[in-house]
Amino acid sequence: MIHVEAKSDEVCAIYVDMGTTNTSGWLMRGSEIISRASKPVGVRDTARERSPAKIKTALKELVTELRMLAGDASRLCVPVCVAASGMIGSPLGLVEIPHVQAPASLTELAASSRWVDFPEVAALPILLVPGVRSGPPQPRINLIQEADVMRGEETLSVGLLALGLAKPPAVVLNLGSHWKAIQLGGQGQIESSVTSLSGELIHAAQTQTILASAVVNKRATTIDEHWMEAGMNEQRRSGLPRALFCVRLLELANEGTPEDRLSFLIGAFIAVDLDALISRGVLARDSQVAIVGAAALAEAWRYALTQRSISAIVLTAAEAEQALLTGLRCMLMHAWQRRVVGNATK
Repeated sequence: MIHVEAKSDEVCAIYVDMGTTNTSGWLMRGSEIISRASKPVGVRDTARERSPAKIKTALKELVTELRMLAGDASRLCVPVCVAASGMIGSPLGLVEIPHVQAPASLTELAASSRWVDFPEVAALPILLVPGVRSGPPQPRINLIQEADVMRGEETLSVGLLALGLAKPPAVVLNLGSHWKAIQLGGQGQIESSVTSLSGELIHAAQTQTILASAVVNKRATTIDEHWMEAGMNEQRRSGLPRALFCVRLLELANEGTPEDRLSFLIGAFIAVDLDALISRGVLARDSQVAIVGAAALAEAWRYALTQRSISAIVLTAAEAEQALLTGLRCMLMHAWQRRVVGNATK
C-alpha cells in the first residue's frame, strides 16, 4: 500500500489535470481541497492553433481563479508549487515529458517527473508527471498490438492503490473519450494498458452520422439493459458497422425511443471492447475491475462484466477525483523531497 507521508498534510499546492478539451485545477492544503475550478481548454486547442499560447493563458487564469475562489483561506494556504498530470506533459502541452516504460511503479514515475519553470503561467515551480508506455518503444506494424500509452491514468491508478479503491492485482477501466483498461500487478505496478477510441466514436456516431436523428445527442443518463444486450448481441452476430446501421433501421421502424436506441448503440461498442479484452487475457473470471467514468456508462459496463462472471465495482465521481488528487500528491511528495535535498547539497 502506498502512503503519503504525514508532513504532506501541511503542504499547500495547486494540482492540475489537463485533457484534450478540458483542464481542471485544485488548490489544496494537504488532502483538503480549498477551491476547485476548470477551463474548457485542452491540448486540442494547441493542435488546432499550432501554438500552446491558449493553454498557457488558460493555466494562468486557472491559477488566479483558484486563489480568488479560496477567499480568506488563500492567506493561510499559499501554494509552493504546481503539480500537473495528463496531456500537459505531451508534445501538445507545456513541454514533452517522455513516457516511463511499463512496468512502472510510483517510485519510477516520481523519479521521471520533471520540474519546469513557466513564469508566464505561474511564479511557481511546476512538476510535470510522465505518462506510461506499454510494449516496444518503437513498435513495427507486426507488434503494434502490444503497444499502448497513457497520460493521466497512471496518476489515477497510483491514487486508487493508495486509497485501497483498487486492490492489486486489478484492472482499472477508465471510460473517457478513450476507453482504457489498465493492468495493475500484484505489487501495485502498472504493467500494461489497452486503449480504444470507443468514447470518441460513440460521440461521433451520435452527432456526425446518419444516426444523429435516431439517438439523443448527449451523454446517456440511463442505459436500458434490454436494449444494451440487444446491441451487444447484434454486434457479435453481424459486426460493429452493421450493428450501428441497425440503429437507423430501428428508427425507421419507429422501434424504441432515442434513449433506447442509444443504449443499443452503446451495447454494440461495449461488446467490441469487452470481447477483445477477454480475448487478449486482460479480463478473466478472476479479474477485479475498478470502473471510472460517467455513472450510466460505468454501470452498463459493470452489468456486462458481471454477466461474464467478472467482479467489478463502480467508483463515484468523488472517489475518482480523490484518487487523482491522491496520486498527484504521492508524486509531488517524492519529487519535492528530491528537490529539497538537491537544493541543500548545492
